Amino acid sequence: MNSLPAASAVTAPLDDPRYYLANFRFVLDWVVERHGDLLDAAEHEVVSRILALPEASQALLVRMVMRKGEHFRTARLDYPEIGDAEAALAPLVEAGLVEDDPALDLETLFQQLRLPELRRALVSEIAAAGLPPTTGKAALGEALAPRLTTEPRRLVEWWPETPDRLVRLTVMATCDRLRLMFFGNLRQDWSAFVLAELGLRQYERVEITAYSRAFQRREELDAYLALHRLRERLAAGEPVEALHAELPEPLSDNAWLASRHRRLCVALGRQAEREGQGASALALYHRAGWPETGLEAAPETGSEKEQAGSVEARIRHLRLQERRGEHAAALALAEPLAAAPASEEEAQALARLVPRLRRRLGLAPPTPRREPAHARWSLTLPPGPVEAAVRDHLHDEAAPVHYVENALLTGLFGLLCWEALFAPLPGAFFHPFHSGPADLYREDFVSRRRARFDACLARLDDGRHREAILATWRAKQGLASPFVHWGALDEALLERALACLPPADLRACFERLLGDLKANRAGLPDLIQFRPEAPAGEPRYRLIEVKGPGDRLQDNQRRWLAFFRAQGMPAVVCHVAWQPSPEALGDE
Repeated sequence: MNSLPAASAVTAPLDDPRYYLANFRFVLDWVVERHGDLLDAAEHEVVSRILALPEASQALLVRMVMRKGEHFRTARLDYPEIGDAEAALAPLVEAGLVEDDPALDLETLFQQLRLPELRRALVSEIAAAGLPPTTGKAALGEALAPRLTTEPRRLVEWWPETPDRLVRLTVMATCDRLRLMFFGNLRQDWSAFVLAELGLRQYERVEITAYSRAFQRREELDAYLALHRLRERLAAGEPVEALHAELPEPLSDNAWLASRHRRLCVALGRQAEREGQGASALALYHRAGWPETGLEAAPETGSEKEQAGSVEARIRHLRLQERRGEHAAALALAEPLAAAPASEEEAQALARLVPRLRRRLGLAPPTPRREPAHARWSLTLPPGPVEAAVRDHLHDEAAPVHYVENALLTGLFGLLCWEALFAPLPGAFFHPFHSGPADLYREDFVSRRRARFDACLARLDDGRHREAILATWRAKQGLASPFVHWGALDEALLERALACLPPADLRACFERLLGDLKANRAGLPDLIQFRPEAPAGEPRYRLIEVKGPGDRLQDNQRRWLAFFRAQGMPAVVCHVAWQPSPEALGDE
């Protein structure tokens, strides 16, 4: 297998005024070489036409690809490193990559013209509608839309006196597909190169082979794009009924895309609830919560299909049934889940829901599982940022307090398990700009690396963890990581943590993280107090969750506190009340 260059080898120097073009060419070469079988003949032809252009025309094309939308006013295509934009445009138009003077619908016209220009272009329509000259852009468009529902027109037909002309990029969809093949998502864009060039974002060097890629079949690309377009339309405010009707079936043999499909179902279901379409919301939640099962029956408890479903979708489904008064149907689904919950999150939600449903049906409640209350303090402090106020109140040179929230324990985990997290497994890394493995939150992430994680955690058993964590902190400083937030960790904090946190406590926390990396990486206490001089037998640290007036514990915080309690780890919730101001005391 041939390894591919690391991130530092693929970015062009910023002193090259056309650095962005060099980066774009790199992506084209990369995709054609390693994903060429996923491109159809028309897409190969587009790539060939791009590479055959004069360099100035290539540069202008890339500038347009990096901007928003497909329509551009030629007066705004002014780039010093390109020169004459009209001269650079001509080969693009000739190659069919850009359409000259396209027809525009009213929405696009409003996107391209400023308000003063619209008032000049549509002066007669504005007068005929009786609109005042001060009408804003949104109101103008809403008022004129019924009068101008005509076929699209060229800009000069909308505005004969226009001083400018428009062009349209015809290959944006192909460029988005190329970007998707390279990054494996449409969240990242061409700025990833620029951030690397500027040194603002640095990435771990991971061996990438010619066989490492996000998509193996064109059908997978098409499925991703179809889901992405539906999500874009949802964000744009299209009615959920139409989107639900177009929702495709998930690919049964691709767990990653099936997970994306479930998340979209949940998003559509939430919008359906907002639109008052309860039945549609239930269908969407059921589709995501119990994939590949019919609505007419509950899934078998503990089945693989059940475990592959979305916990959020199942809980939303049950809560919506409860609000609709469908208590018996909800209970029939909830009780089997409660007997074998897929996660702590699901168990927590069902422990509240099932008793309510049984009570509404007149049934005996289940035997409650009473957990001991968490330790709590109460402090009265001067008003201010609540975590900082508690930190400053408790801080002592002999017992320093740090604000760490979700950064310390997860950071220690990320540093200790760096090799396991960045192991070059198939499907984990397929370009040089990964902040972490692409399969981080997939069901088999830990199982694929179990031996590697076990080797990393074994250092906690013989004391090697301290040097391993500090060595990684020094060697990997600043590299992007899903768990290490460099600005929140300094060497002094790490030294104190490693001196005061028992390895057994760290192992317990890290194993819990591995149980559900997505859910358990958040909800950790705000503060940690180190007690290096604590008497023998007493903990040398204390975790402190801070709650200001009116603030309540979140569910993920409750789960962490229950875990600390079960493990015998020192954790406390500090409830803060504000001292009354001197003025208020005087009024009394």
